Amino acid sequence: MGHTLFCVLSLFSKPKAHLRADSSDIPVGGSMTLTCSVNPSSGWKYFWYRGDESSELLTRQVSDLPEQISVSQEGLYWCRGGRGNPVYYTEYSDSVRINKNVPNKATVTLQHTWSQIFTDETITLTCEITDRGDTEWEYEWRTTSSMKPPEQKEYEIRRVTSSHRGEYSCRARMKTAQQSSTDWSDVFILTVSDKPQPVLTVSPSWLSPGASVTLNCEVEHPSAGWRFYWYKTVPDLSAKYYRYELLPGRDNGTEQNSSIIHGQTHTAGYVCRAGRGDPVYYTDHSEPKFVWSGDVHPSASLTVNPDRVQHFTSDSVSLSCEGNSTEWTVMRFTDGGFLSHCYHWGTMTGSTCNISTSQSGTAVYCCESGSGEFSNSVNITVHDTDIILVSPVHPVTEGESVTVGCKLRNTNFPVCFSIKMTNSDKMTPDRS
Repeated sequence: MGHTLFCVLSLFSKPKAHLRADSSDIPVGGSMTLTCSVNPSSGWKYFWYRGDESSELLTRQVSDLPEQISVSQEGLYWCRGGRGNPVYYTEYSDSVRINKNVPNKATVTLQHTWSQIFTDETITLTCEITDRGDTEWEYEWRTTSSMKPPEQKEYEIRRVTSSHRGEYSCRARMKTAQQSSTDWSDVFILTVSDKPQPVLTVSPSWLSPGASVTLNCEVEHPSAGWRFYWYKTVPDLSAKYYRYELLPGRDNGTEQNSSIIHGQTHTAGYVCRAGRGDPVYYTDHSEPKFVWSGDVHPSASLTVNPDRVQHFTSDSVSLSCEGNSTEWTVMRFTDGGFLSHCYHWGTMTGSTCNISTSQSGTAVYCCESGSGEFSNSVNITVHDTDIILVSPVHPVTEGESVTVGCKLRNTNFPVCFSIKMTNSDKMTPDRS
């Protein structure tokens, strides 16, 4: 009896390829290996695609294994297997997204929006790393300054000094990966300037009835971020200096570098300063600037003997202070803006300052009291000539008569003639 052989053909569903990547990111300057597999694995050739399933086949790149390729471009990758003739294809694999890492870059940044830094200011330099993920880094700094930053992301300097000047750069290394660090950042140059002193100007410098006073505060380096603070000067004769009181309503400063004072009627001194940051860094105070009033008021007045605006060099002049206070001194403010008190250039006896005039005596004079008051102001000029004009130091009220004349050096009587002026604008010579 013969034997009959049967061949049993097992039918399986169409297999699906499986695509695996070493990582989802292509390392900087490198490539990545993709591996395609089919189960059962015998006899398959592998076909590679980038983009979508209908993309053209990728040109095979160098690989020691037929189921692997090396890629260096980012994109969406697919694979499938094929065998036989005609080729029988498996199902496409699931896609794998491959990203290309951009080079990690370090950058030194300054926390502030301004670049000009001053002594004693608090700043923070930060080593910023540009990467694709939430990576932990170890930091390294190098600098030409004499101060070495800590190996941390942020370098806080609480009080900057000239020793911190220099070039700063940083780099970082991943804590969890044994790969090279970032390149050194571009150099950040830290310049440190001396603490600025603002310059205050007042306008007008002499008060007129109903006029407002404008204060203007200029900072030498007008960097962003300043707020301006306004103060009134108050004399302290015991310590021979001014204390400064913030003007009402300006406790938090102003963004504008100018401020207007309304209703000022008496002589007054002002200073300003600027501040920025948190905590606030303040500049020095400006030099005091004064707005002068010639009007005598009951609480304080200055009289001059002899009572005239112009004086010869080497004249003896007495400036006397009167008012509610028991303690007075006379101050002088020259055209060059230099402020000084009687004990520097005269003799203060009680409430009277006695001086011998010189060219430097041309200035505005005023009394200051120990209780913080200012008197009226007078403008005195000193002349090295043989004749001067004689006119009173105090302003004349409208409608009041005033006598002016001329005086020769070393004589005790007026010469030429006197003129009586009234508000009628008529001049009547008086030859007495």
